[in-house]
Formats: sequence, structure tokens, C-alpha cells
Amino acid sequence: MTRGLRAAAVAGGLLLAAASAHATAAGGAEAVAWWVWPIGLFLACFLMGIVAVPAGIGGGTLFVPIIGSFFPFHLDFVRGAGLLVALASALAAGPTLMRGGLGSLRLALPLAVLASASSIGGAMLGLAMPANVVQMLLGGVVLGIVVLMFVSKKSEFPHVARPDALSQSLALHGVFLDRASGQAMQWQVHRTVPGLVTFLGIGVLAGMFGIGAGWANVPALNLLMGAPLKVAAGTSSVVLSLVDSSAAWVYINKGAVLPMVAVPSVVGMMLGARIGARLLNVLKGSVIRRMVIGVLLFAGLRAMLKGTGIWP
Repeated sequence: MTRGLRAAAVAGGLLLAAASAHATAAGGAEAVAWWVWPIGLFLACFLMGIVAVPAGIGGGTLFVPIIGSFFPFHLDFVRGAGLLVALASALAAGPTLMRGGLGSLRLALPLAVLASASSIGGAMLGLAMPANVVQMLLGGVVLGIVVLMFVSKKSEFPHVARPDALSQSLALHGVFLDRASGQAMQWQVHRTVPGLVTFLGIGVLAGMFGIGAGWANVPALNLLMGAPLKVAAGTSSVVLSLVDSSAAWVYINKGAVLPMVAVPSVVGMMLGARIGARLLNVLKGSVIRRMVIGVLLFAGLRAMLKGTGIWP
């Protein structure tokens, strides 16, 4: 019960931070001291980092729709910072996840290679499109993420009767300690070729919208390839650290990374992600899942309405 209340408090704080920023912007961003926005970004990203890692969705999935909708920054700068934020949260959580056996570098590498290549093309495509079109598409994608998270029946320990030949040759298996039960659990994966193709598409969307790919990584690893849920969430962070770095260079090269936006966001996300990585072992996934669904639903609707001009 206490953990549920804490999680609800985190979600409430995240929504209050976003709403406060929007109200201030509506009253005239030019009347606000410049230093208010970096502080607001730091606090909002700190809260996002706490919930992003246990949810396995990456910081950018929350960052871009929330900051793009409620802070007075151009969407290109938000997307550029979003990739750096997702990269920072993944790098901050990575060592903890790897030490705990929840992140598999052997599983992440072949998937990340393909997703990294396609994310570069996605980033170039996103920068070439009008901002309002990207905003509407972003809202649609975020709402699609909400539907995916709502209807998907993730399994803590999917049954993989027999790994395929490719996963056997790549040795895509391992053991992790499930602290909730105190048992060492063995895992293996199957349907490796469809998984590789899926990650090609995930990379395009990650680069185009600057939201990282954790929202799709976890379902693909868990539901499609049969990795245990905690291993899927942990490996997702490892994949993010490789994929987002490739797309981020495109935004940096185009001048779409503003230090005032990126620096406080990255610092806040990294600090929050270190706490989130520890919560992955002890916090119920269902609590985090419901909290993230609520925040993304609100942010996705806001992004679509902002792109159409209905809600400026």
C-alpha cells in the first residue's frame, strides 16, 4: 500500500510540474526569468527518470510529449534533447541493471545494431518535416503507445519451449536473480528473425520523434521474443544506450540541441534513473504501468491538440 501511495505521489508530482509549466507559459513566457525554465526541466526530468526505468520505456518517451507540450521550446530542440535524455537515463541505469543480471549485453547487441542504423534515417526524416505535422504524429504515436501498454498482456516469465537456431548460435540466453522470489531464473528467447525486423522499425520511430525506443523494446523482447519481463526492461535500457547515441548525432549536427534545454534535462534524468533502477527490483510493475499510461494519455492528447492548433 505504501509503495502504491509513493508511486501515485510521483505521478501526481509529474503532472503538477507539467501543468504548472503550461500555466506559466500561457501567462507569457517572456515575463518569466530565464532560470525558471532550467529548474523546471530539472525537476520534471528527475521525476520522469524515477518512473521511466522501472517501466522500461526510456526517459525520452515521457520527455518529448510532456516537455514539447507544456514548455515554450521549439519541438526540434525538444526532440534533440529527448534523445540525449533517453541516452542519459539508459547509461545511468545500465551498470546497476548489468550487475543485477537484468540487462543482457549479448541479447541487446544484435538488436541495437539494426535499430541504430535505422534511427539515423528516422532522425533525418523527422527534421525534414514541419513541426506541426511532427507534433500531430507524435501525439498519435504516444496514444498508440498507451493502447499498446493497455492491451498487451505481458508475462513475467514467458514460456519458450525451444529457442530457434539463430538464438542458439548467438547464445541469447542467461540467468538472473529474481529478488521478489529469491530464485535464480534461467531464460532463453525465440523468434529471433522477426525480432530483428521489428527493431529496424523501432529505430526509425525512435529517431524521427526523439522519444527513444523503450516503449516498443519491452513488448518486442517480452511478447515477441519471450524474454522475462524484468530482463526485457533491463535489456531495453542497454539497447537505448546504443540506439539513441546514433540518432542524437544527427540532431547535434543540425544544430537542434540547445544546452539550456539539454543540460538540466539530462542531469535530472540521470539522477532519477539511478533511483528508478533500484526500484525495478522491488516495485510492482503493475503500479508503474498504470501510472505511465495515465501520464502518456494526457501528454499524447495534448500533443495532438497542439499540433492541430486547437490547444496552443
